[in-house]
Amino acid sequence: MEKHIIKQILLEQKDEIARLFNKTLVDREVMPYAKKVFKTDLIKAVMGIRRCGKSTISHQLLKGQRYGYVNFDDERLIGVTAKGLNDFLEVLEEINPGLKYILLDEIQNVEGWELFVNRLKRLDYNITVTGSNSRLLSKELATHLTGRHFSIELLPFSFREFLKSKNIVINKDDFYLTKQKANIKRELEEYMEIGGMPELFKIEIKQSYLRELFDKIISRDIIFRYEVKYARDLKELALYAVSAFASRFTYHKIKDIFGIKSVHTIKNYLSYMEEAYLIFQLNPFSFKVKQQINQPRKFYCIDTGFINALAPKVTLDRGKLMENIVFTELKRRGKEVYFYSQPDYEVDFLVKEGLKIEQLIQVCFSVADRDTKKRETKALLYACDKLRCNDLVIITWDKDAEEALNSKKIKFISLGNWLLK
Repeated sequence: MEKHIIKQILLEQKDEIARLFNKTLVDREVMPYAKKVFKTDLIKAVMGIRRCGKSTISHQLLKGQRYGYVNFDDERLIGVTAKGLNDFLEVLEEINPGLKYILLDEIQNVEGWELFVNRLKRLDYNITVTGSNSRLLSKELATHLTGRHFSIELLPFSFREFLKSKNIVINKDDFYLTKQKANIKRELEEYMEIGGMPELFKIEIKQSYLRELFDKIISRDIIFRYEVKYARDLKELALYAVSAFASRFTYHKIKDIFGIKSVHTIKNYLSYMEEAYLIFQLNPFSFKVKQQINQPRKFYCIDTGFINALAPKVTLDRGKLMENIVFTELKRRGKEVYFYSQPDYEVDFLVKEGLKIEQLIQVCFSVADRDTKKRETKALLYACDKLRCNDLVIITWDKDAEEALNSKKIKFISLGNWLLK
């Protein structure tokens, strides 16, 4: 690519970023950690699903510095290889006098990028890269930049960030005031419906946006990147995985449903989706690692907005949507999470801290029905006894209370209250 074309593209991208700072931007919850990371000279890698705000937070963190920016998700830069990256560096130097910091957006689109970044580091530039593929970014960084990088993982808006984006401030006493509590529930209903993708708030046709974004993730971040031969099979499997959220599955069961000959292919397809941050696979807890590997797993989707946009409405269960929100929030909080399953009992989430089982969590829309309450509490008490964990929680839509059962305390907490803790 000729340098004058590169210059034109980079100047247009620079102008686009200047307009970004004219908008009111949400301070993400990861910001305090990210600020510490960005003060170091180490390479920073900001990772997350396409359009979750990776570029925005990177620009926020670099504001006030002399930095150059290249967005490799620009269709005009398709086909750029590592050999041509030095021309980009020369143009960045030309249009950003005194260049010290460089931000390379969606860098995994450029084959061989890691060697170029390594060279930039040796030349004493302060480097930030972003990417929407966890494996490609992590693998290459670990291989070529061992001990010389920090990773920041970004998910869609949390409920607190969702409220911030709408300029809604919640005080801790609001959960005890009838009017405010009703407002929180109304906002939580919307959050559960549309999810937390940041760009949604300036778009009227939200589900169309999410369906288009899903298609782009499948085509650009999975099929194109991994050179998937049977694209239709993969897309159908992705739709199935999103629709079957919070459900148990085995690779063999999926193989039979889709008539795909190889379990290995199923594993690959699901790992591609996970690496693109579209879905997550949750393992059952066992003290024996082999049992964890061989037992059925559960799917969760990155965001309930995708579920509501893609899954047949008849399949949607409010309790399961709540469960999906709780899972992604636990992940956002950096927790090590499993589910616990025995023949007659299941606990939705087991939270582990090192070798210790820290907390057991059930998620249920309502425990007003006696049989439902008995099922949820019985599973918790069984797991409490077997795993020696006494921090027992049931997250419901609107119950905040504490009860003693079999000499054990069970905390009932409403979803909104738990999300804003």
